[in-house]
Amino acid sequence: MEKYEIVPVPTRILTHHDDICDAILEFGKDKIGPDDVVCAAESVVAITQGRALRCEEFHPGFLAKTLSHLFPSKGSISSWYSMQALIDAEGGARVLWAVICGFAAKCVGVSGTFYRMAGEQARLIDDITGTMPPYDKHVVYGPSEPARVAEAITRACGCYGAAIADVNDLKRSAVLGVSKGVDADKVAEILIDNPFGNGSEKTPICIIKNYRKA
Repeated sequence: MEKYEIVPVPTRILTHHDDICDAILEFGKDKIGPDDVVCAAESVVAITQGRALRCEEFHPGFLAKTLSHLFPSKGSISSWYSMQALIDAEGGARVLWAVICGFAAKCVGVSGTFYRMAGEQARLIDDITGTMPPYDKHVVYGPSEPARVAEAITRACGCYGAAIADVNDLKRSAVLGVSKGVDADKVAEILIDNPFGNGSEKTPICIIKNYRKA
């Protein structure tokens, strides 16, 4: 989407003590115009909501230890702790049934069944990745009520709209919540090259300039 200018917004490390709206205004207010869409990385929104927990806070049981081995080592629920986080969020019976159905579906060439059946957090949980100090030893749940957060950002910033996005360097781009008038699929396409930097870059916010005009 070359016609859109994307402006990353550097910040300090944001924590559970921060409010995402206040942080955006503190670091990006002078860059935001009335026709712009402000985008925030979903993991950072979740952290400001207090949804990042240290692995020591989880107590993996037999089910988590067993099921975690069924997923690729680079996957977000391949560790005991992230699998236990999913079980805590969605329920053990649901996760187990999703694994069984997912395996059966793969046998006939259908993929993605587990993630459709295991609940929203199966797609959103971030495992202990070591890429976002001081949260490099945490499991991060997906953000709560992302559409509501997007509306709050829009009101606070006086911009056209806002989006909460989950984007990575593997050309995976998903928008979890948008404010009224913003096309989630279009924003996901605009962000496909991942302008965010949640680690040492400290740019968890970006602005799509003149979105309404374009």
